[in-house]
Amino acid sequence: MEAVETVEQMHNRFHKDREIEFKQAKEKITFSLRGDRKYYIAFQCALFERNIIQHASPLDSCSARDKGLLFNKYSITVGHYYGRDLKTFDSKQEMIGFVIGYNEAISVTQSHGLFRNS
Repeated sequence: MEAVETVEQMHNRFHKDREIEFKQAKEKITFSLRGDRKYYIAFQCALFERNIIQHASPLDSCSARDKGLLFNKYSITVGHYYGRDLKTFDSKQEMIGFVIGYNEAISVTQSHGLFRNS
């Protein structure tokens, strides 16, 4: 008979998985993340990179796929800290707002069937 996973074990496994995902996402963010929103911001940045690879212009998506994106305090760059700027910002908050807004726009567009699945 298989052992049934308890709620506490599921919680611990889920928490451990989210920590691993957070650490992977955080590797591409060069500014500090603190507080309750750190997981949300890190996951939004990872989602933004996936969205750019899937939906951006061929030049941007190929560069992002090959070199990856890096999220700096005032810019999103391709490849490394001093790589080509994909977009620049006046503040970290502006950059985070742009990333979240872009992701939301992609999500809404997909939910209305306006994107073909690539």
